[in-house]
Amino acid sequence: MRKQRRNPFKGQEDGDPLSVVANLFDVGMVFAVALMVAMVINMNMTEIFSQEDFTIVKNPGKENMEIITKEGQQINKYTPSDETQSSSQNKGRRVGVAYEMENGEVIYIPE
Repeated sequence: MRKQRRNPFKGQEDGDPLSVVANLFDVGMVFAVALMVAMVINMNMTEIFSQEDFTIVKNPGKENMEIITKEGQQINKYTPSDETQSSSQNKGRRVGVAYEMENGEVIYIPE
């Protein structure tokens, strides 16, 4: 009497061909989140995830300067503008200049 080989794939049904696409979507989402985390770490912006308050000045002294502040759980963005433009709560004007000295001391000079 001859013994038959057991086929491991015989009892399995053909799966849904779109399940592969769903798995690729999951992999893509994990990859996208990993890229965002790497970008935040690379740009030294880990303060956003901390409990401490902070202020970031982007493009200081230029036309497109922005001031980003975090107070508690609220993040605010301010864009300085000229006095002739219409003012809103997120607009401001330049009121002085701050200089950082070689020893780390910051000096503010009002205009």
